[in-house]
Amino acid sequence: MHYAIRSIAAAAAIAAASAHASPSAAPEFAGIDHWINSAPLTMQQLRGKVVLVDFWTYDCINCQHVLPYVKAWHQQYKDQGLVVVGVHTPEYGFERNLDNLKAAVQRNAISFPVAQDNRYATWSAYDNRFWPAFYLVDKQGQVVYTHFGEGDYAQTEATIRKLLAQR
Repeated sequence: MHYAIRSIAAAAAIAAASAHASPSAAPEFAGIDHWINSAPLTMQQLRGKVVLVDFWTYDCINCQHVLPYVKAWHQQYKDQGLVVVGVHTPEYGFERNLDNLKAAVQRNAISFPVAQDNRYATWSAYDNRFWPAFYLVDKQGQVVYTHFGEGDYAQTEATIRKLLAQR
């Protein structure tokens, strides 16, 4: 079952599930139908970078609320080694349409790579259940931080900065 965060009570439950992840190898991007703003990417080729995997869908209001933060992190830290990958996993049928996704990427001025995960293969590889969801991957390819839902932006950014500072 998949969940979009739709209420404060749900957000509180999600926040309880958000935590610093016990380090585990980041799954590869799987079953991606199309890449927007990038050639296909792999976790292996991103080794040595800090990667923010952002599960989102363009019609989710919570995803729309976090987007300004994700875009700002991309702009501020891309030259320091942060790679943001938006994994677009649709909640509704119309979100599966590539033209609709491309229009949403353009409308929202998203310049980081976006992977279209219509078959939920990457979503499943991460055992994800929520929109939006952040997975921070360190330079060694380990998921070291997760956050589900809105909020904790300062903590997420502090973790990005800490990971970028590591050798």
